Order: sequence, then C-alpha cells, then structure tokens
Amino acid sequence: MRLSRWALCALIFQTVSWITGVTSIGQQPAASSETRARGVVYDDQNQNGIRDPGESGIEGIRVSNGDQIVTTDSSGRYEIEVDDDTIVFVIKPRNWATPIDSQNLPKFYYIHKPAGSPSEFKYAGMKPTGPLPSSIDFPLHRQTEPDKFRALMFGDPQPRNVTEVEYMTHDVIEQIVADQAHGAAFGVTLGDIVFDDLDVMEPHNQAVALIGIPWYNVIGNHDMNYDAADDRHSDETFERHYGPAYYSFDYGPTHFIVLDDVTWVGAQNGQRAHYHGGLGKRQMRFVRNDLAATPKDQLVVLMMHIPLTDVTDRHELYELIQQRPATVSISAHAHYMEHRFIGEEDGWKGKERHHHIVNVTVCGSWWNGRKDERGIPHATMSDGGPNGYSIMEFDGATYSLTFRPASRPADHQMLIHAPESVSVEQLTTTVVLANVFAASGRASCEMRVGEDGQWSTMERITINDPAFVAEKEREQKNENRDWTDLPKPHPTPHMWRGMLPVGLKPGTHLIEVRIAEPGRDAIINRRAIRIENESN
Repeated sequence: MRLSRWALCALIFQTVSWITGVTSIGQQPAASSETRARGVVYDDQNQNGIRDPGESGIEGIRVSNGDQIVTTDSSGRYEIEVDDDTIVFVIKPRNWATPIDSQNLPKFYYIHKPAGSPSEFKYAGMKPTGPLPSSIDFPLHRQTEPDKFRALMFGDPQPRNVTEVEYMTHDVIEQIVADQAHGAAFGVTLGDIVFDDLDVMEPHNQAVALIGIPWYNVIGNHDMNYDAADDRHSDETFERHYGPAYYSFDYGPTHFIVLDDVTWVGAQNGQRAHYHGGLGKRQMRFVRNDLAATPKDQLVVLMMHIPLTDVTDRHELYELIQQRPATVSISAHAHYMEHRFIGEEDGWKGKERHHHIVNVTVCGSWWNGRKDERGIPHATMSDGGPNGYSIMEFDGATYSLTFRPASRPADHQMLIHAPESVSVEQLTTTVVLANVFAASGRASCEMRVGEDGQWSTMERITINDPAFVAEKEREQKNENRDWTDLPKPHPTPHMWRGMLPVGLKPGTHLIEVRIAEPGRDAIINRRAIRIENESN
C-alpha cells in the first residue's frame, strides 16, 4: 500500500492517492457536495502522477462514469455526473499510456464510494472514500503503439489458494518470463481470476506481475462477493483490486471493450442466490455510447468471461456490432477450447459470421488430475487439450490467435491417436485421430504416412478425446490418489479422423498430420507406428 501524497502547484492542488490498491488520481483536498465530477486529463511528462507546472491538459480524451461518456475540452477538462457508487475512468487512446502500479495493474480510474462497500461482506471492498473531490485528474503519458502488436490472453487461472497460485507460477508464469519472444504489449485475464476466495487475488496479482507488462482483468463468476444482495454490489472486492468491471481502451489501431457479462441474483422469494450470463441496461448504454465514438472500420475486440452465446441480452449487443466490418470476441469459463462462428441461427444478422473464441484456461481442468514430478496436476482440459494460454496478434483490421501449452514446447499443438502397432492385415480398419487443440471450424486437416506418402483428407468429427477418457479411467483406479478427479470428458469440437493407407510394408513408419487455417502457416505433427507381419 502506498500512502497519499499531496503536492501544491501555483494554480491548483494535485494529488495521487493510493488507497487499498486503488488510485485516486489528482484530487484536491477541498471536497464538493455536487453530483458532478470535474477534472483534467493531462500529459504527465515525467510520469510522477502529479500535474507539475508546464504539463498541459489533453484535448479530446474520453471519460466515462460507466454510463455516459464525455470528451475533454481544449484545456483537457471534463465534467460528468456521479452518484454515491460511481467509478470515473478514462478511456485510453492510442499512443497514450495510463499509470500502472507495482503489480502492473493499469490505474485509469477513480472510485467514488463516500460510504465505502458494505461492511458485512466476507471479503473487503472499498473503504469510505469520503466526499467527492473538487478535481479528479487523470495522468497519461506518451508511448508508441504500432499497427501490429500482440496481447497475452489468460482464461480462468482460478486458484483456490496460494498453493494453486504457485502451480500457475511454475507452470505458466515462469514459461512466459523465459519466453520474452512473445513480445506482448499487455495481457488480459478473462475472468475467474481466483476460485471464490477473493483474498487470493493479492498473491495472484503478485505472480502475474512477474511477466512485466500491463495487465487488464475481466470479472468472472468466481470473482464476485457472493454475500451481495444484488448485482450492483457483487463486484466490490474486484473493484478494490482492478477498478471498473467494464471499460474500454485503445491500443494501436484496435479498440478493446472489457465486458462484465456475469449477472448476480441475490437470494429472494425462496430462490437461492445464483448468477447468469447478462450485461444489463446500464452497461449496454456504455457500450452503445462507446461504439458511437469508435470509427466504423476500427477492429473492435470484445473481452468477457461467459461465452457470448450464453449471455441472455446478447442480441442487443449483436445489433451494435453486426454491421461493423471487423469484430471478434473472446471469453473463457468453459474449460475447453472452441471457436464459435455465430450466424443467423442465433439471431446474428451481420454480413459475415461473428467469430467468438472460447479461450484455453490457465488452470485447465481446475488444477485437477495426477501430479507430475514437480507436484503440479497435469490439469488436462475436458476436451483433451493441455492447460495454457493464448497469444493474440492484431494488425489493423485483422487478428490471429496462437495457442501456447503450459510447460510444453510451443509446437505441441495436437495429439495424434494411433495404435503402437498393427498387423498388415489390420491396415484397412485402423483409425488415426488428431485432436488439434486450437483449430477452428475453418481448418482443414490431412494425413500421410512417410515423406513419400500421399496426403489424404481427414474427416472432422466430434467425440470424447480417447486419451483423456483413458487417463481418467487410470486415475480413478488408484485408491490412494492425492489429487482431485478430472471432470467428465467434453465432446471435442476439434477432432479429425483418417484411415491408415493399405500397402504399408512391415517396419516403423511416421504418421504426419497437417492442419491448415486460412491466412496461417500449416502446422505438422508426427507419430510413429509399427507395422508387423500378418498374424498367424
């Protein structure tokens, strides 16, 4: 925690306050009883978080209260409505950066909760912030943002405790730190930052900070205050750590919108408290206002926790983006990987189908399964894919996604299923399966045996991954297991089937499987198989 510091300038008072991890940027000591917040967005040239003499205001910067959006004038000044539970935040424009704290969390907001969060909550929210400051100022500083850049995408790290934070650190974080070639400008966790115990957010943040880049966060269903009576107060602890649960920013030519699509319903009328996928009217007004000021040809990336097709009021969102030429959305939550191309069958009326990515999860299957030599569960996801993370690359109106498995080589992109050996007479009935972990519905898959073999098309099918099924059966036979059981298998949407060619001679052969996606280099993996003489 960093204590508040006050600086007195010739014309106005400036402050940077750090309260329980929340940045209160540029507030004056004199308080205002009005219901409008005022302040300046300024060029913090020396990046000290204080508006020093000669640091001018920035014109044309958007500022929001989570509903309305206003734009700073020629002096960098803004004015916007607030109530007693408002987060005022700046929408970061291209080639400008917001401050980050010691955990690399962006500080682009001011939380106004005069009375603080409900005191009866199990996990702490905000302490009382007191009366509205007479000036809430936001520092930005210049940075160069190219057209082409990368971002790391984490789905569901979801540690239950510090032990599982350490699993994440050793399994994923250390790998990323060692692989600085990823070249990511920032990272995003797509919800379920933790697993119900919100006190784990602090050690989690410390671990992710080791990556050394700004890190944005999406709220998930396991990141909420379950003792809240309604959705409005379900994100108090999240706000204390990360700020607003929905917001937007630009990086390079790309516009990112972080959505809170987890709606909390408190216990009422004999019904148990629960959540469902939803956005709500206030958030939808923010998105509408945000997109109204976003150029039509700008790539818009929607980041959320619950997959878009499971959100109740998604069709209103569809209406806002379906006429745009470049959009993509990404979520987590499911604990398997999938590419969904949303079309008319779900009410989408755009010219092209909308691409929604269900991202790989860092915790895989909730840190379940047998432990390896490091004491870390293998955590294979229910679709047979390893746990890990994704790297998204953006270039103007285009994008791509690359899957990175945890604690494995970067080229471990598929698992080929074939027998160890078959007889010559079995060649006509021997099936080869390929589980290509991050393949989309637009991918094509081929196989051949040997470098001189002919490539043949493999058939896309949806079945349970046989290796996952076999591993689950093996693990459950161990009566003394000290791990949590794997989940039920999920029918894998990225599986292909082919047949071994006839005419192979006895000996050891190499099966090659090649996967191709539009606009990307082909991926080839291999598996050896032994062909034996005909059985007697």
